Amino acid sequence: MPLIEAHDLTKRFRLPVKSPGLAGAVKHLLRPRHEEKLAVDGIDLTIEAGESVAYVGPNGAGKSTTVKMLTGIVVPSSGKVRVGGLVPHKRRIENARNIGVVFGQRTQLWWDLPVQESLRLLGDIYEVPEDRFGRNLREVTELLELEPLLRTPARQLSLGQRMRCDLAASLLHGPSVLYLDEPTIGLDVAVKERIRQFIKRVNAEREVTVLLTSHDLADIEGLCSRLVMIDKGRIAFDGPLQEIRERFGRERVIHLILHEAHPGGVAIATDALRDLATVAIDQPEPHRLSVQFDSAHATAGAIAGRLMGVLPVNDLRLDEPSIERIIRQLYEGELRFAEEGAAP
Repeated sequence: MPLIEAHDLTKRFRLPVKSPGLAGAVKHLLRPRHEEKLAVDGIDLTIEAGESVAYVGPNGAGKSTTVKMLTGIVVPSSGKVRVGGLVPHKRRIENARNIGVVFGQRTQLWWDLPVQESLRLLGDIYEVPEDRFGRNLREVTELLELEPLLRTPARQLSLGQRMRCDLAASLLHGPSVLYLDEPTIGLDVAVKERIRQFIKRVNAEREVTVLLTSHDLADIEGLCSRLVMIDKGRIAFDGPLQEIRERFGRERVIHLILHEAHPGGVAIATDALRDLATVAIDQPEPHRLSVQFDSAHATAGAIAGRLMGVLPVNDLRLDEPSIERIIRQLYEGELRFAEEGAAP
């Protein structure tokens, strides 16, 4: 049985509709009107124990609502969901013992208490046995370098320090699932990398299942091998991260550096590649040439071989599209899954 399983999971919200101002408030009080918003539209999702999955989509796509249903905070309108064999909203206490949650914009630390007191209180709330609590605390303190922070009140921590402490707090009770909602938002590069390495280690060594929602593509590429993309409440793609690049990142660019200036490079390259499906040929400088092509119709080797036979090539470089660019294009509607014959 998968650790996380959702079938036809749907959530509708009933939102008030009222005119602005005092008159609108009074009118709504006497004759309330509401409209229904479909936030999550019948998604099917399974995640096996030990996986690390990126759950991404544009703002308002339904990511946070899905996570809230998986954690038991929000009750589904219809469909089924189980996490570790439990229905989250029906068995919230048992489910809470099995999960850890980190929200980049919120904290579970007590504002005026030293960090170590907050961690102790969380251990008591989760009823973690003393020996296991001590072992887990020592481990996260060492891995996240928390020793200098333990006696500091949460209100005096920087954002990066607080995120490290929140990560520790979410793992003290030994959860099997870790939900991460924008865990590195607002952090500098060094702190981001430290947190990513910690999450990777927890996933690999403890086999903690990770579900990550993030707009930071470095988080996604650094932590996850599987990508689930949601748009308008429905899952648009679910598969290996590499498959996104292979199916939707077919555009490649070969950059050539010539031994010497060759003003007629574009004409020579165009003639040499006439029967290959090149997209564009550009010569930004007399000794540089760029060839953009579709990898589904031509190979880099074929293009480079022909050009090296007709031009004095000194060096070359192949640029492949980044995951960030591909996902941004998908967000902006420039790419369509249906065009590739991909069913959701």
